Amino acid sequence: MIIEASATKHAIHDKLDAEIKTVEAKLQTLKARAEAAKADAEIKAIGDLLTRKEELHRKLQELKKSGADHWEKAKADLVVRISDFEKLVKGIEAKVKAH
Repeated sequence: MIIEASATKHAIHDKLDAEIKTVEAKLQTLKARAEAAKADAEIKAIGDLLTRKEELHRKLQELKKSGADHWEKAKADLVVRISDFEKLVKGIEAKVKAH
């Protein structure tokens, strides 16, 4: 039973890590496009998001280290943060594509 719970937590951790990495890659691509288009506002927004990306990594590490009593709450918090981050990246993506 404990092994199954641990495997499940590990799988969820890996899934969330993959989501963060996917958004990071998109963000790096957007940064390059914005720089090429000389889109100063978007470059600044991307810089701000790159800083927030580090927060996602910290939260992911906290999830990995959290005990059973805090794990679900930490997971839910991280899922919301990733979703919000993805929305911000999509907003910038739309602006960069408009240039």
